Amino acid sequence: MLDPNWAATRPLLWIALVAMLVLLTLRTIRKDRREYQRFKRYRGTVKRQATFRRWLRESFLTFGGLSVVLLLLAGSYVGPLLAELQGGSWVSGIRSNLWIPAVIAVIVIVLTWIGIRAARHDDDGIAAVGDIAALLPRNRQEVRLGALLSINAGIVEELAFRLAIPALVFGASGSAIAAVAVSVLLFGALHLYQGAAGIIGTTIVGIAMMALYVVSGSIVAPIVLHVLIDLRSLVLIPVAVMGVHKVDGRLHPWLPAVPRTPPATPRTPPAAAAAPEAAPAAATSADGPAPPQPHGDHDDHR
Repeated sequence: MLDPNWAATRPLLWIALVAMLVLLTLRTIRKDRREYQRFKRYRGTVKRQATFRRWLRESFLTFGGLSVVLLLLAGSYVGPLLAELQGGSWVSGIRSNLWIPAVIAVIVIVLTWIGIRAARHDDDGIAAVGDIAALLPRNRQEVRLGALLSINAGIVEELAFRLAIPALVFGASGSAIAAVAVSVLLFGALHLYQGAAGIIGTTIVGIAMMALYVVSGSIVAPIVLHVLIDLRSLVLIPVAVMGVHKVDGRLHPWLPAVPRTPPATPRTPPAAAAAPEAAPAAATSADGPAPPQPHGDHDDHR
């Protein structure tokens, strides 16, 4: 880790910060949306499963690797940044009223359960925040991959967006506010492929995750919450509403059309306690700020 007292530390961190922002922005604008549109046309589970596996590897290497590199550079700023953020009056306010987010979390769980039951008998399908319907698993093999994607995203994305990137920004700028703002806004912006609703929804999730990290003082808390949110979207809802666990992709390799996702307005989650949701049974996505990276031909039937 770079010594904060070394004269060259701040210039080096600025160079790293600018390079990271440029590379992630170019990747999002020039590749992600176009490639996700291609993925949405796939109707064969073999190609979908291959793409899911590729995303899993790429997410682990991209955001896991980014976290390692940035923490090697700016890891010495993690503690000072957390200490400065925990000095805010809002932190003590939340800590003294933990029953409020706890009650809201219980309400969200109950409403989700009610919504899932209702959605089973609703021909309109699954409501979703953002353009994520194509990501929902369609058979038991895809459900397993969805679970792996959820676990991976919860770990590597929280390490990147709650620890590594804020530490880098704080080390370069000296501003805790800038560290939080840049990491949260970047987390949302990298969901460009989901459309405006997806960007807004994931930005709200990012705010909740950052608040949970600061209040708890442990990165484990947002990692667990992130994993649960993604498991809800990529495992619980497809299984409970669509019954995808009953479909064997080896026997039924061709998929039905993408489930309809009527427009929905995201709700603001309780501070550091829940994900945004458009309706009780809505699906949200935190699969990784960087969307799928499908490759290959344009034959949608492989």
